Amino acid sequence: MKVLITGAAGFIGSHLCDRFLSEGFFVIGMDNFLTGSPDNIAHLFGNKNFKFIEYDVTRYIYIPDEIDLILHFACPASPVDYLKHPIHTMKVDSLGTLHTLGLAKKKKARYVFASTSEVYGDPQVHPQPEDYWGNVNPVGVRSVYDEAKRFSEAMGMAYHREHGIDVRIARIFNTYGERMRLNDGRVIPNFICKALEDEDLTVYGDGSQTRSFCYISDLVEGIFRLSTAEGLDGQVFNLGNPDEVSVIDLAKKVIEKTGSSSGITFLPPMDDDPKRRCPDITKAKTVLGWYPKVSLDEGLENTIQYFKRKLNKK
Repeated sequence: MKVLITGAAGFIGSHLCDRFLSEGFFVIGMDNFLTGSPDNIAHLFGNKNFKFIEYDVTRYIYIPDEIDLILHFACPASPVDYLKHPIHTMKVDSLGTLHTLGLAKKKKARYVFASTSEVYGDPQVHPQPEDYWGNVNPVGVRSVYDEAKRFSEAMGMAYHREHGIDVRIARIFNTYGERMRLNDGRVIPNFICKALEDEDLTVYGDGSQTRSFCYISDLVEGIFRLSTAEGLDGQVFNLGNPDEVSVIDLAKKVIEKTGSSSGITFLPPMDDDPKRRCPDITKAKTVLGWYPKVSLDEGLENTIQYFKRKLNKK
């Protein structure tokens, strides 16, 4: 079977390439390297079952190959990235979604869309189940990402209802692990890099806001199951770790694990920053038989070792 993975050189996309190749798929990776890195897929270029296309999905996509499955994972995902590239972010999850859905229709391929917990905004329901509609500021600074993902979900469901495309939506909660960039801007790589350099960790607000962190191998397992299971047309699944941790406790844990002399600096809260974020994964457990297995302690230790290697190359 052939799978097209957009955002293939990104953090999650590159791990998906590895997983699908290991399962016997022929993988076509696509990326324009806006936020992805060739280093993430360099080890795949000699693989006869891997083909890479450097391309921007906001342009019309033509691929002569037969394709059985499309995973649309192209999009800046860090607040640093999507605030730096706000218009392109919206184009990737509007035009890019339109083009990849059009390709799925033409190829009669199954389609998996990488959505996000950000569609829930600053939630008033906790934890967040898939049937929660969210609490999103449509004109706030984060709306370029939140609303683009919500629009893509709506477009995917429109293609499912009108054209019968087998569309599945993965709402991905905070994920971390190897291949995140040093300057990614998300909280775990930010904390680890600063701790390894013995710089103060920056916490916005008082640090009481909570997040739930899913290790990359767990997320990839969930996406693979969602992508390959039968009979899930038109369904939405939360994929994330339901174990909550406050940002201030995370900062202290990273300092402890790195043996850093870093302190903690507090800054004013960020605009539209959610106070709590945690998935209800009952559906994923019941339907996919999936749940995270890697603890935060184990995942952080792996990620810290990865960043140590990266920093030593500088």
